[in-house]
Amino acid sequence: MLHECDVVLVSVGRKPYTKNLNLEKIGINTDSKGRIKVNKNFQTNVNNIYAIGDVIEGPMLAHKAEEEGIAVAELISGQAGHVNYDLIPGVIYTTPEVAYVGKSEEELKKINQGYKVGKFPFMANSRAKAINKPEGFVKILADNKTDKVLGVHIIGPHAGEMIAEMSVAMEFGASSEDIARTCHAHPTFSEAIKEAALSVDKRQIHS
Repeated sequence: MLHECDVVLVSVGRKPYTKNLNLEKIGINTDSKGRIKVNKNFQTNVNNIYAIGDVIEGPMLAHKAEEEGIAVAELISGQAGHVNYDLIPGVIYTTPEVAYVGKSEEELKKINQGYKVGKFPFMANSRAKAINKPEGFVKILADNKTDKVLGVHIIGPHAGEMIAEMSVAMEFGASSEDIARTCHAHPTFSEAIKEAALSVDKRQIHS
């Protein structure tokens, strides 16, 4: 069967490249997927060998590996290295871009977490309209009791850059009202974040 289309997105997945590292020779344990097993301090079953990044469990993202590398260096030097795996942002470099951090609606439903949703379209964002890239939206998920931001999902122009603001906000336990009360420059794409935060309580200004 033939299908006519303009674009094809192929996603083949990833797997850890550990086959030719001679891990078995030094007795390092791996799991069923070939990933190196580590403890909470990134230590393998061989005391003086640590592992991070794509060869251990977790998202195969460069920035995740970078954070783990810093954490390992700190731990080895006697400091308190730490990686917050709940707030590892993800970016898909398509057109439009897709970015996310924190929980999805499906994940929140699975753990029976009550939440409220704020959503704002780039169609109503001045900067996006000015450059003729009005596709997409910002969606913020917040706890329906405490208003703490639980997840953010962005589809649209510069989504990969915009998600950093929400990663910082969530790292410090921000509520959607905290975001809504923060002044954002006009005209900018990030205004869509402010509007989505306002939308959590149905107070958006421009849609």
